[in-house]
Amino acid sequence: MSQRADSLAERILRGAEALASYAKDLTEEQWAMPVVGDGRPIGVVVHHVASVYPIEVDLAQALAGGNPIEGVAWSAIHEMNAEHASANSAVTKAEALDLLRSNSAVAAARVRDMTDEQLDTAATVSLNGDAPLTAQFFIEDHALRHSFHHLAKIRETLGS
Repeated sequence: MSQRADSLAERILRGAEALASYAKDLTEEQWAMPVVGDGRPIGVVVHHVASVYPIEVDLAQALAGGNPIEGVAWSAIHEMNAEHASANSAVTKAEALDLLRSNSAVAAARVRDMTDEQLDTAATVSLNGDAPLTAQFFIEDHALRHSFHHLAKIRETLGS
């Protein structure tokens, strides 16, 4: 197993656990509060983080195989997020936290299976102006960073 892949996987899990640990103690009122600068309820955002791990790792694995990510634009991401929010507006804390734990574990396992050569493979990414990005960068910028990013916004919302 690649030490880098293992380190990436551990950091994905650390972020998911930090988000889960913080979210588990939220009241129902807090769970329903809109996130500052986002507008989606905190619970929906926690579920969102959980639900996109498979997509984020699929895209990283595409890059690891030397395949470009084409046709993905921020407008499509925003549309996907809006559809997710609408479809999951009543998500419970238990549902969101279960999905967060299970999907982050699967994502970490998939990342652990990557070799250093795969992590170093670059291809263009339409979401980033067709910059040639490595699979490792994509993992760090998406699956790994995502939980930390949203946790910071949730903490800002709640003033903690």
